[in-house]
Amino acid sequence: MPTRHTVILEPLGAGFSAQEDTTLLQALEAAGFDAPSSCRNGTCRTCICRLRQGTVAYTIEWPGLSFDEKREGYILPCVALARSDLVVDLPLARRVRFD
Repeated sequence: MPTRHTVILEPLGAGFSAQEDTTLLQALEAAGFDAPSSCRNGTCRTCICRLRQGTVAYTIEWPGLSFDEKREGYILPCVALARSDLVVDLPLARRVRFD
């Protein structure tokens, strides 16, 4: 069974659980949240946001981020996989479903 990690969305202050084999964007949507996205393959950069805490891996070898952006903590949730609990700065995220 895949490991699950807690993801906190800032500044919303809400959280959800993400399995290590599910992209952050898929987990976010499954948990009832919405955030800007388009291509879902790591090239368009619509979903770009900053990782404030934690570690991610990617489903592709080199997502559409520059070396400097990666160093500064930017991630692409559409191709990012949680490898620890995360805090993500995603100002445009919003809750669209309440369970």
